[in-house]
Amino acid sequence: MSFDVVCFDCDSTLSRIEGIDELARRVGLGEEMSKLTDAAMNGELPLEAVYERRLSLIKPDQQSIAWVADLYIEQIVDGVKEVFATLLAQGKTVHIISGGLRQAILPLATYLGLPESHVHAVDVHFNDAGEYLGFDQTSPLARTGGKAVVVANLKTATSLVMIGDGKTDLEAKQAGAYVIGFGGVVDRAIVRESADFYSTEASLTFVLEHIL
Repeated sequence: MSFDVVCFDCDSTLSRIEGIDELARRVGLGEEMSKLTDAAMNGELPLEAVYERRLSLIKPDQQSIAWVADLYIEQIVDGVKEVFATLLAQGKTVHIISGGLRQAILPLATYLGLPESHVHAVDVHFNDAGEYLGFDQTSPLARTGGKAVVVANLKTATSLVMIGDGKTDLEAKQAGAYVIGFGGVVDRAIVRESADFYSTEASLTFVLEHIL
């Protein structure tokens, strides 16, 4: 199979971390947030039920966003750099579609050679002192079904594949995408059962034989 447009989730797919969980740990709320994230990614809770609650408790400021941005790169999944280099060299259109925080993901995207316009995530708002003010509540990626909305806008008449670890990535199927489930960081039963293809390989390089 060959796809013109290749889309990746970020947390537990391109990087071994869940960014919002790491931000929570930094302020002593790690265990509680991990449970909420897991519930959303396993389809037990709608994303919108946990999104605002998590951020309002953590209140991530610009300094903590910069810290987790570094962590995304430091904890990059094996093979990611090679996969992106190969896809871009072959002229594929590559996007990151994530329910994570856009400002935290942008440095990883730059590291992988993607323009900012190819990063679809949730913007965070700060005041002049860099303190947390809120997030973009109009973003489809902060609610259930949001990845299907973004994928539908990207797909048009092209063939598109979505690669990710969570229930939200399966939403891309609603927009006609082929979904590859990645369980190399977190192995989720719902994704294993519902993805078009599934792998628990530790390195992301396995995707190349399935999408080129």
